Amino acid sequence: MTRFLSTLILTGACASLVLSCGGGDSGVSAAAKAKGEEIFATVCSTCHGKSGLGDGPGAAALDPKPRNYTDKEWQASVTDQHIKDIIVQGGAAMGLSTGMPAHPQFANDPEALDGLVWKVRSFAR
Repeated sequence: MTRFLSTLILTGACASLVLSCGGGDSGVSAAAKAKGEEIFATVCSTCHGKSGLGDGPGAAALDPKPRNYTDKEWQASVTDQHIKDIIVQGGAAMGLSTGMPAHPQFANDPEALDGLVWKVRSFAR
């Protein structure tokens, strides 16, 4: 019984840790995920690539190259809010690449932003 309880507590602690670090997608609705998938496929993948490697067709003309979303070190270094800010404000406003355009049309669309963050985070899973 003690071993069972220890395992149960450890499993719960690990799940909490993963979710608190952004590794889970709890709280992201199916509609937000679908919206994020659609926007990424039609807008973001042009530069970031379908697999999030930063190798889309538009990336060839960019220097620096677009962010590689599969980079686990980068994923761990940014918050979901930081990703949302970059999407809405663009790279230049955030002190990053001027090649990342602003998308202010998403500023008042939390479903789109949640879906896009979910999509960006999915590349590291």
